[in-house]
Amino acid sequence: MAEVKLVNIKKVYPHSEEKKKSKKKDAPQKKTNLQITAEGVVAVQEFNLDIANKEFIVLVGPSGCGKSTTLRMVAGLEEISGGELYIDGELMNAVAPKDRDIAMVFQNYALYPHMSVYDNMAFSLKLKHLPKAEIDQKVREAAEILDITEYLNRKPKALSGGQRQRVAIGRAIVRAPKVMLMDEPLSNLDAKLRNEMRAEIIKLRERIDTTFIYVTHDQTEAMTLGDRIVVMKDGYIQQIGTPQEVFNHPANLFVAGFIGMPVMNFFDAELIREGDRFFVEPDGHRVELSEEKAARLKANGVQSQAVTLGVRPDHTDLTEEGISCKVDVTELMGASAHLHANVDGRDMILIVSTQDTKKIPMRGDEIHFSFDGDVAHVFSKEDEHNLEW
Repeated sequence: MAEVKLVNIKKVYPHSEEKKKSKKKDAPQKKTNLQITAEGVVAVQEFNLDIANKEFIVLVGPSGCGKSTTLRMVAGLEEISGGELYIDGELMNAVAPKDRDIAMVFQNYALYPHMSVYDNMAFSLKLKHLPKAEIDQKVREAAEILDITEYLNRKPKALSGGQRQRVAIGRAIVRAPKVMLMDEPLSNLDAKLRNEMRAEIIKLRERIDTTFIYVTHDQTEAMTLGDRIVVMKDGYIQQIGTPQEVFNHPANLFVAGFIGMPVMNFFDAELIREGDRFFVEPDGHRVELSEEKAARLKANGVQSQAVTLGVRPDHTDLTEEGISCKVDVTELMGASAHLHANVDGRDMILIVSTQDTKKIPMRGDEIHFSFDGDVAHVFSKEDEHNLEW
């Protein structure tokens, strides 16, 4: 069993004495969206998460949002400023990293350059003084899982980036940890290798009995790897859910714009309620929302108001009538074309099929587009939350 529970976890980086003195002399300049208090900079705040045994959790968000700091607190590499961390029901706040039964894979591999692949993978087991036969069995089993058996006698400098990352993962899994922590392990690889390694990690989690906590800023990794994803911004959790839940029902404007590629299109629009029916009206073009969406809006007591309307690029359709715009750029992507345009000062992208569309609009062409009422998302102008949820 390897259940992990984080309860009101908080991380504050205290001001240095020198900075405290300078703050008294000079007016403070805000260089970050993180909260700055008398204690210091709050990097993570009110972080609550229950992770089930063998679950694959992905922490995702832009740089500086607190995801790596959270992972390092689980590992014991960062002190927890507030809250409680439990692994299998045991409080871990004061437990040393070596006694937490976790393993961590870093972004930069962190391999010993003077050791062979075999010795790198066996190092932690030798420190435990395990029998040589047991060490050899564990190393070779991990090497077989990761398809690096033929490299066991090589030094890290003789390996490619993808092979080095396999070794780093192998070094972690030979320990059979309760929890595997991975901090942006694929960010140093090129696009092709990242795709290959994502597939390898998916296969790996099916073969080893452990819980994964994975950190990335790449939403594609989050969507393909995670059982659930935790979207973070400025030290706070924005939404927790399965990849499909977060994609289909973003909790707020930030999540809607962060998850999905290409990014969601946003428009200024009016939400109009007529009895139990709801309509959105961007640029004078009226679309009725689906019964399911209308029911949720009604249950939340939503009334007519100005909103930010969100529609994903692949949920738009070229039409004879609808919202009018001029194409700025056409990107031909094979089976589809990405049309870049501008509506009321907002850049947007439409994705159209090159097979179903008789003539692909090109730069300068005037087009009209629309969307169905079941794919529209309406966000509050006041606090940017999704009005359905």
